[in-house]
Amino acid sequence: MTQIPTEISHVTAVTKANIYFDGKVVSHSILLPDGAKKTLGLIYPGSYHFGTAQAERMEIVAGTCQVTVDGSNAVQTYQGGQSFEVPADSGFQIAVAEGICEYICSFLD
Repeated sequence: MTQIPTEISHVTAVTKANIYFDGKVVSHSILLPDGAKKTLGLIYPGSYHFGTAQAERMEIVAGTCQVTVDGSNAVQTYQGGQSFEVPADSGFQIAVAEGICEYICSFLD
């Protein structure tokens, strides 16, 4: 299992928030020196669908969520310290039953 980072150094933070689903999902983008982009975010209780243009890796920093990747019927549970990947041109349903799920989303090549 990959170690989930507790901090990311030498980045540019975009101050304008990405707000989805009436504020139930909020993230901020960070730009890494190599040009890579990540988002750091919070997901409040509810169920939400996200589409992916690019492949993504979602690292769960804290909390618990249930995920179904488009094209699958399998519901997987992830908690702090775990991650999952979603292919490009796809999507996923993510649900948080209680509390707040904190995440890092990395956009993959």
